[in-house]
Amino acid sequence: MPDTQCDFTGKNVLIMGLGMFGGGVDAAKFAAKNNAKVIVTDKNKAEKLQKSINQLKEFTNIEFHLGGHSKADFENADIIIVNPAVNPNNEFLQIARKKNKLITSQINIFFELCRATIIGITGANGKSTTAALTAYLLKNVIAKQSQKTGHGTRATSHEIWLSGNIGNQPLLNIIDKIKPDDIVVLELSSFQLEQLAEIKKAPQIALATNITPNHLDRHGTFESYCAAKENIFKFQSPNSNRPAVSIFNAEDKITSQWFEKYKKDKNRSCLKFSAKDVAEEISNKFALPGKANLSNLAAAMAIAKQFEISDEQIKTAIGKFKSLPHRLEQAAEINGVKYYNDSIATTPESTIAALEAFSQPKIIIAGGSDKNVPFDKLGEKIAKKAKAAILIGQTAEKIAKEIEKKSATESAEKKVKVEIVASLAEAVKLASKIAVKGDVVLLSPSCASYDMFDNFQQRGEEFIRLTGRIKS
Repeated sequence: MPDTQCDFTGKNVLIMGLGMFGGGVDAAKFAAKNNAKVIVTDKNKAEKLQKSINQLKEFTNIEFHLGGHSKADFENADIIIVNPAVNPNNEFLQIARKKNKLITSQINIFFELCRATIIGITGANGKSTTAALTAYLLKNVIAKQSQKTGHGTRATSHEIWLSGNIGNQPLLNIIDKIKPDDIVVLELSSFQLEQLAEIKKAPQIALATNITPNHLDRHGTFESYCAAKENIFKFQSPNSNRPAVSIFNAEDKITSQWFEKYKKDKNRSCLKFSAKDVAEEISNKFALPGKANLSNLAAAMAIAKQFEISDEQIKTAIGKFKSLPHRLEQAAEINGVKYYNDSIATTPESTIAALEAFSQPKIIIAGGSDKNVPFDKLGEKIAKKAKAAILIGQTAEKIAKEIEKKSATESAEKKVKVEIVASLAEAVKLASKIAVKGDVVLLSPSCASYDMFDNFQQRGEEFIRLTGRIKS
């Protein structure tokens, strides 16, 4: 291991935020395997974190300090690895800074150690699907080309690695398997990009799908959120293998402004993509519905072409790509009604895109925990595009008010039916009563899940389970 912030031998390493998405587990395993004395601290109690704890049972050099944080842990640690969900202004991190402790993160350690080409994808919406599409195209063309041309040896083959909010590989515990000739596709959040800015690192190839208000409960203002996202381009630099490549959405206001800013930089190549870039012969073979998914495909194609993948190769490969779980995933079809699980939709813009993906009458289930984002555009879209809106969670009243404002001018027969219910179970039950043959019932919450569920995956799985109980 290089002599960097990643040298853990004999060090007291504190993992701040075990979490339930795998990042804390990945960091704890990595530190433990590299001979550190590890303490895992999390404000949640053990019962909520049991799945993560179970993955660390084999290590005798890991202690758990759960149900809150201790000042002493931060004062005594040599290195603190911080979960991206932790606010950088957290009081315990301030204690550590005063003591000049080394504060890092899973993503920062990975960028320090990884010698492969890294493709980074960020955005408010569509980044998971774009990352998955990118990895899929690279695996189905580059990896196969390596094998066919006799370059399939361990030393020269291109392996494609995918990680992020997709539930795929961890990062640190695969680092020894990643070769310099490999390609890593990473979905990167605004929180992770804030962390990477601390070490002035960014992916070799960077793409932003779109930028709309999100996580304002954490970032405070839209401007701060944009600044966090822009870090994916701000710290790019060329390396010996290839120049830096920056890719922007031509149909998005913020990323188009960034294109104009960064195209003046001679040390990078700047490109734009648009849903219009996808040829009809390719879109006809693409199974995912809606313009937003065409935009995601266009983004993935823009990256694929950096590796000399042609439209013809994309056309051959794309037909077998399947929707990711919880992303406009058809959960059931009962009595001629189709039920779609779009639990990943945690912003108004992603729900708007979901509504636009279907021409059939739509009954939408929306609402969840509050990230302080506006719902005016969502209310307008529901008023115009939905047959009924069934609302749940902390934001139900807010969304209802916006729908009512926008539907005030509609005639009585065109007004969307709005109902607020106490649970997802009640929402699904009511939706099944309202729906008639030919309708679409769409779980697309526009909000995070934390008021009712541990995460969007649990919310989506519950929706699938509930639709499975509807009687035909």
